[in-house]
Amino acid sequence: MSQRDRRHPAVLFDLDGTLVDSVYQHVLAWREALEETGIELSVWRIHRRIGMSGGLFVNALLRETKMVLSPEQVSRLRELHLAAYLRRMDQVRPLPGARELLQRLSELGVPWGIGTSGSRRTAAPAIEMLTAAPPVVVTRDDVARAKPDPDLFVEAARRLGVDVADSIVVGDSVWDLLAAQRARALGVGLLSGGYGREELQQAGAYRVYEDPRDLGQHLDEVGVRDPVD
Repeated sequence: MSQRDRRHPAVLFDLDGTLVDSVYQHVLAWREALEETGIELSVWRIHRRIGMSGGLFVNALLRETKMVLSPEQVSRLRELHLAAYLRRMDQVRPLPGARELLQRLSELGVPWGIGTSGSRRTAAPAIEMLTAAPPVVVTRDDVARAKPDPDLFVEAARRLGVDVADSIVVGDSVWDLLAAQRARALGVGLLSGGYGREELQQAGAYRVYEDPRDLGQHLDEVGVRDPVD
C-alpha cells in the first residue's frame, strides 16, 4: 500500500440500500416467496429484516410467525426469493451519487470494498451498474456468518490489506452498523434504505447522511480529505 493510501481510512460499503436502490425489490421478492410458501406477512415486517443473511432472515420471520419449515422448505423459500428478485432486477438503479462517490474514492487512493449479505448471483448485476473496475467484493457465499456478524467487513478489509478497526463501514440498516461495531470499525449510516436517523444512530452510526451523494459531499467529516486539505 502506498503512502498516499495510508493517509485515508479504508471504506467498506454495504450494497443494497447503500449503493444501489434495491431494498424494496428485495422486500417484494420476499413477500412473493413467502406467499407462495403459504406465509402471510406484512411488508413492513419484512423490511425490518432486510440486510440480514438469508438464513437469519428466514429464521427471524419463522420465529415471528411461529411456523416450522423443514430444511427443504427453507431452501425452496430462499430459491423463490432469488428468482423473484432477479425478475425485478431491471427496476434496480444506483443510488444518487453512488458512482461518483466510488470514482472519487478511487481518485483519492482510498481503499474501498463491498460486503453484502446477498449472494454472488444478486450482487454481480448490481455491482456492474456501479463500476467498470470490480472492487473487492465479499458476499454471503464467502464467509461463515453474515450480518449482524462482522465477517463480511472483516474479510473485505483483509482482502484490501487493511485493519478493519481502522476502516469506515457505510450501511443503510441497523444490521450493518451492528456488524461495524462488532468489527470495531467506524459506522456511518445512510437513510437510503428506509431506516430512520435515530435508529441508525442508536445502532452505532457516527454520522448519518441521506444517500451516497450526501456522503460524498461530506467526506472530510469521516476523515477522507483531498491532498490539498
